[in-house]
Amino acid sequence: SIAHAAEAGGTAVNITIDDGPDPRWTPQMLDILKEHGVKAVFCMVGPEAKRHPDLVRKVVADGHRLCDHTISHDTTMDKKPVAYQKQQILDAKKMIEDAAGGAKVEYYRAPGGAFTPDSRRIAAEAGMRPLGWNVDTKDFELPGTAAIVNTVKNELSNGPTILFHDGGGDRAQTVAALRQVLPWLKEQGHTFSFPVRTAP
Repeated sequence: SIAHAAEAGGTAVNITIDDGPDPRWTPQMLDILKEHGVKAVFCMVGPEAKRHPDLVRKVVADGHRLCDHTISHDTTMDKKPVAYQKQQILDAKKMIEDAAGGAKVEYYRAPGGAFTPDSRRIAAEAGMRPLGWNVDTKDFELPGTAAIVNTVKNELSNGPTILFHDGGGDRAQTVAALRQVLPWLKEQGHTFSFPVRTAP
């Protein structure tokens, strides 16, 4: 099954960040996370991880977790043959783990949420928990910092796992939003956790 719950339970939330690593935006996000003492899950695209192993290792060194976000971020994965899905998932996992210097990839997130029973099984057999989200900030649409922040505030009742992006385009709005969202979450009494990893 697709994970959404927080390991810590209660009022804990999970910060997840997709499509990187990116040499411009990932370091800024790491700085903000560190400043607020927050750990996140970084869902990385295989070739980007291979291109920026220093960033992958920095993510790991800072205590964040890794997630496989495939080779080519194909949002029509669910329409493709099983062999293609398997290659996309397992090749990306290897690229990310090689770049990380041994850290394990603990989750798999399908691009655009295009999961299939097969892709969930392939991920699980490779030791990765399929990972969904509850709050889609739509930051990739560049709606403005205020809109990203408001989406988090308005949709957090949907569940604990929040989706941001550090790759795939200009992420200045996301960086600015993250800087506002983290202290707001703390003010609301939320703690920070990782998504559950255990087998369903």
